[in-house]
Amino acid sequence: MRLSRAGKYTAGIVAGLLFIPLAIFLLVRLAPKPPGDKVEYARLTLSRAASSDAAIYSKQLYNEARALYDSAMISWQNENKRFIFFRNYDEVGRYAGLSAKKAGQAIENSKVSVATLEVTIKHKIDSLNKLVKSINSVFKAYPLSSDLWKKISRGHMLLKESEIAYNKGQYVQAERKINDSEALLAGSYEKAYESLEEYFGSYSIWKKWVDKTIRDSRQNKSYSIIIDKFSKKCIVYLSGVKKYEYDIELGANWVGHKRIRGDKATPEGMYKITKKLNSNRTKYYKALLIDYPNDVDRAEFKKEIAKGSLPRTAKLGSLIEIHGNGGKGVDWTDGCVALSDSEMDVVYKAASVGTPVTIVGSILKLEEVLN
Repeated sequence: MRLSRAGKYTAGIVAGLLFIPLAIFLLVRLAPKPPGDKVEYARLTLSRAASSDAAIYSKQLYNEARALYDSAMISWQNENKRFIFFRNYDEVGRYAGLSAKKAGQAIENSKVSVATLEVTIKHKIDSLNKLVKSINSVFKAYPLSSDLWKKISRGHMLLKESEIAYNKGQYVQAERKINDSEALLAGSYEKAYESLEEYFGSYSIWKKWVDKTIRDSRQNKSYSIIIDKFSKKCIVYLSGVKKYEYDIELGANWVGHKRIRGDKATPEGMYKITKKLNSNRTKYYKALLIDYPNDVDRAEFKKEIAKGSLPRTAKLGSLIEIHGNGGKGVDWTDGCVALSDSEMDVVYKAASVGTPVTIVGSILKLEEVLN
């Protein structure tokens, strides 16, 4: 059957319409394909990196991975603007591959950094807790400046905050606080130690006084009293053997020798009891008056006046006693040595006029004190 001219034309149109979808299908199949799988892998790896806190613990690698991923997306968008056959997604794939690689490195690096940081912080926390314990042990009754104590208090508070952050796994915050704490505590301890070391520079003299006092007690088979200011102890010897040991309280400014009246310092030297005062003769429970100032004290006072280290208007103190009404737990006297009333009874009974009273900064060396 022969088709008319109109029929042939219609058939051609139909055949052409049927060919268009096939042609479009073939064009799409032959067009360059974007590397969606590579981009998705890069996105997932970046997400894992973010979950592992790589943005914190491996910041540079993580930021590089993010930048490469952004470059891949921008390149993809730019290629999509071009005619389909002219598109080239090689650069997109390259950026995505590099992003995934950097993100993977960031994850591993973050794990190592976290582990290292965790160990470092834990070590610092343990070390600083030991330092705080040492400060409290050695300097709790040592008259450091209020500014130094404020720094120690602030350092201790930061240490506790660092421990809290550490236990929550917030290692960057914990590290920042522990470093600030270390600067305050270590710096304060160093200054405190310098002061203590300077004070203990007189230890060789103190030891001679103590050794002579004990030796005389042994030879004379008599009582003697040693006051250890640093350990806050009153030690009573009989015939060179320790018989009693009691806690004491001193002048508020007890470090160093008493230089002038009103300085609230407890003197250091070798003295003797000059009077025994019962409750009716002293404002305290009982008291043992010592011979401060003695000849050595007067000579030292005159020397300081002469060289100008003390003003000429300065007066030498007096009326230093071992007395009762102690047990307050703080250094409160004007330079005397305070005992609780019950302990004062024992010392008062053992002592006589002429009993030696040796007052030293410490009977132990600095190394022994610190240990």
